[in-house]
Amino acid sequence: MPAPTALLQPTAAPEVVPAAITEQQDELLVDMQDANPAEPNAAAQPAPTDDTEMAIDEEGRPRFAPGKDIDPVRRAETRKIPIPPNRMSALKSNCYPPLVDHCKLQVRMNIKEKRVELRSSKYTTSNDSLQMGADFVSAFAMGFDIDDAIALLRLDSLYIQSFDVKDVRQTLGTDAMGRAIGRIAGKDGKTKYAIENATKTRIVLAGSRVHILGAFENIGMARESIVSLVLGAQPGKVYNNLRIIASRMKERF
Repeated sequence: MPAPTALLQPTAAPEVVPAAITEQQDELLVDMQDANPAEPNAAAQPAPTDDTEMAIDEEGRPRFAPGKDIDPVRRAETRKIPIPPNRMSALKSNCYPPLVDHCKLQVRMNIKEKRVELRSSKYTTSNDSLQMGADFVSAFAMGFDIDDAIALLRLDSLYIQSFDVKDVRQTLGTDAMGRAIGRIAGKDGKTKYAIENATKTRIVLAGSRVHILGAFENIGMARESIVSLVLGAQPGKVYNNLRIIASRMKERF
């Protein structure tokens, strides 16, 4: 037994015996060596998923999945339509239901500046609703009836065309202007009604301005009849032309 005051000698560290390579590790090394050296990332490539696969038809063209329906971001747009003073009171009680219920627009009546302000909202379903609402208000401001103006909202084939009597004949005097407008209207409005019924249009006489509402071809026929009356044609000849036009339109339908 060594003395307690004797120097302690360092003990030798235990020898580490290398572990024997198992058969599984041998197989793993063999698999790594058999990999193609030209493709270093071959072993690291992930398994193909459905997102990376591309379907190809018989002719070799790719087939893509249908796109997802995404609601577009709508931006609020506004329209400001001036209204004549004589149509403001009639517009107050008639304009709100068609614009709010049918077009889903926000409407504000600006009494001070005599105009109607329209704005689209998140409830507006069509991109054309704002323009259709502006056309409706403009038609009513021109003098058309509320039923005729509502037809602009329901039918896409209706248009409005306006022209001045002075554009047809620029040498009209003060009295000649009144006579030309009287020839267009006729006695008790018979001539105007005859043109409307034959061409299936609506006509408004506002001073020297003439507004025509209808289909594109019908507006052209009504305008030809009005121009003929302004230039001095006899009403009887205009009526005969209207009868021919009405018979042709019946043959079409």
